[in-house]
Amino acid sequence: MSFHSVGSVDEFPDPSSTLVEVDDRAVALIHAAGHFYAIDDVCTHDGGPLSDGPIDAEAKTIACPRHGAKFDLKSGAALTMPATKPTVAHEVKVEDGQVLVRLSD
Repeated sequence: MSFHSVGSVDEFPDPSSTLVEVDDRAVALIHAAGHFYAIDDVCTHDGGPLSDGPIDAEAKTIACPRHGAKFDLKSGAALTMPATKPTVAHEVKVEDGQVLVRLSD
């Protein structure tokens, strides 16, 4: 799979979480502590939108706004209950001021 541009770096403040669409897939693009992360915008507990949740830049986590399940920004791993399954993490890179995302399977 190829990389898709989701916008320019200056469109995403640090810290922020933004819902972006990549090939018809809802992805939460997170900019935290100078790094970009991309994970599926779905809590594996009840389908809540992770892009609406609070970011902990230091711990590199995002929490579901519905029930507080925390996910690792880099791997998508479920770190706290009630979520027990990971969400999908995607590769992100910055080239020429553009944020690019490549979807994982």
